Amino acid sequence: MESTLSLAAAVSRRRWSGILLAIVAVGGAVGFRSLLEGLGQFYYLPMVPAVVVTAMLARRTATALAVALSITVNLILVPRESLSDALTNALLFAGVTWLLAEICWGLRALHGRTGELSRQLAAKDAMLNTALASVPVVTLERSGEVRHLNPAAAALFDMTEKTARGRPFAELAPGFDVATILATGAPGGALEAKDGHWTGLRPDGGGFPLSIQYGLAPGPSGGEHIALCLTDLTRWHAADAQARELHAQLNKVWRLNSLGEMAATLAHELNQPLSAAATYLHASQVDMEKAGALGDSARRTVELAKGQLLRAGKIIRRMRELLSLDVRHLDMERASSMVEDLGPILAMIGASKGVAIRLDVQTENDRVQAERIQFQQAMVNLARNAVDAVSGQAAPEVVIVGRPVSDSHYRISVEDNGPGIADDQVDRIFQPMTTTKSGGMGLGLSVTRTIVESHGGRLQVSRSALGGAAFSFNLNREAGVENA
Repeated sequence: MESTLSLAAAVSRRRWSGILLAIVAVGGAVGFRSLLEGLGQFYYLPMVPAVVVTAMLARRTATALAVALSITVNLILVPRESLSDALTNALLFAGVTWLLAEICWGLRALHGRTGELSRQLAAKDAMLNTALASVPVVTLERSGEVRHLNPAAAALFDMTEKTARGRPFAELAPGFDVATILATGAPGGALEAKDGHWTGLRPDGGGFPLSIQYGLAPGPSGGEHIALCLTDLTRWHAADAQARELHAQLNKVWRLNSLGEMAATLAHELNQPLSAAATYLHASQVDMEKAGALGDSARRTVELAKGQLLRAGKIIRRMRELLSLDVRHLDMERASSMVEDLGPILAMIGASKGVAIRLDVQTENDRVQAERIQFQQAMVNLARNAVDAVSGQAAPEVVIVGRPVSDSHYRISVEDNGPGIADDQVDRIFQPMTTTKSGGMGLGLSVTRTIVESHGGRLQVSRSALGGAAFSFNLNREAGVENA
């Protein structure tokens, strides 16, 4: 309500200001006209400036008032031969001055539009300057020499603009050829290097990976200059190397985990036949003892065979203990950080099947007890299974969700919109050597379950809200987790 009243008051003030302006302008014109009386009869001519001034400074209502006052004053002060003569001159004055007023209003609107465009242009220019201040930009002559470096480009090459000006850009980026840009005829684009990226050189001989975008910019004398937008790829390459190293570590852990599961399975499967064979040999020894001295030699041979069987069983158990997942120490880690570090690896897993893996991990209250590499291996196993499950869907979707579920637990869930897990397979999928994929070893979920259990959790499978399967487990948020 207050804003409405303020607006109405402002409109009223402008209206009365315009009316006052029209009266003052006409009064001034009348005074000026009286000064010209000795020079002749000027009729309406001295009144034209009054209407123009009013139109330039006020609105249509005040301008119409100025026109009406000018006609009234002129009719009073100047005698006319006839009514038709007075009416004709009045209408002619009104038409001409209104046309002039329209021109004034058009100029005012144009001036306002010009001011608005100038402000918009200044704002865009400020934004462009801000963006270019942080982006290395180099301007070249058509011959390939450096014409200008902005501060970001000078810092990138570790040299001043004065030092770089006039030098061939090929000295700063070996292999660069300006003729390649001019030959394309394109106004701009990415400039590809033979080995995938350019190498920039600094004065101390140090190099760094570089990407180059080019564009043709008009010069002050009518010619064209070449503008290069540079990107330092050092961080990208370092991140890629770190992702590859992490991937290699996870692959190594995966192989060790797989060997552990295989050793456990072999130990379980071979234990019974080895025990049975030892029992049969023991029975043979008993029978040989009945044969007396004739069976002593055979009994000693059987005893040796029995010892070797027992030794084989001990070796297998020792392998199982050596390669089994035995997490003795869990560190305090942030669940969101452990999952986000897997971003490049998850992207590669998804890209192989055309699936985008979405992360929805809450960063608040996400400090958990975990062994980072083992946890990440479990997540890679679950993500790979989810991607395989949705690879045949029209709109595949895989999401990794992390949420605190209580003061002592944080839940991680890998969900997909695939076909899900059949009811008759739920109890079997975690068993070693059990797989639903052709060419699979049946160790992925078994290894993952072992990792989760070593963290004090339990791997569970249920129906996902997306329609497929959801594999979830809890990590402990409190100290004193019991290692498995």
